[in-house]
Amino acid sequence: MKLSFCGIDCAACKFSVEQGQNCPGCHAIKGKPFWSTDGTCELYACADGKKLHNCGKCGEFPCRKLIDAHKGENPNGNGIEIENLRKYQSIKVNIQNVGS
Repeated sequence: MKLSFCGIDCAACKFSVEQGQNCPGCHAIKGKPFWSTDGTCELYACADGKKLHNCGKCGEFPCRKLIDAHKGENPNGNGIEIENLRKYQSIKVNIQNVGS
C-alpha cells in the first residue's frame, strides 16, 4: 500500500480515482498537490519539517491537525487514514523484529 504523509491510501484517493489525476504521491511532489491553495500541504510541511516519513512517526500522533484534516474529507470521521498509519507502523515493527 502506498500511503500519503497523512495516511491516505494513494490507490483510493478521491483525486486519482474520481478525477483521474495522475499524482505520483506526496513524497514525489514534495507536498505540493494541485489542490493546495497555498502551495504546500500543511500536514506534509509539519511531518517533513520534523524529518518524519509520515505523520504516524510523530510523537504527537494522532494530533488534532491530522484528525481535523481527515474529518473534512469524511464528515463521519471514521479515521481510516489514521488506521492506515497505525497498520503501517505495526507492519514496520513486525518486519524489524523478524531479524532480531
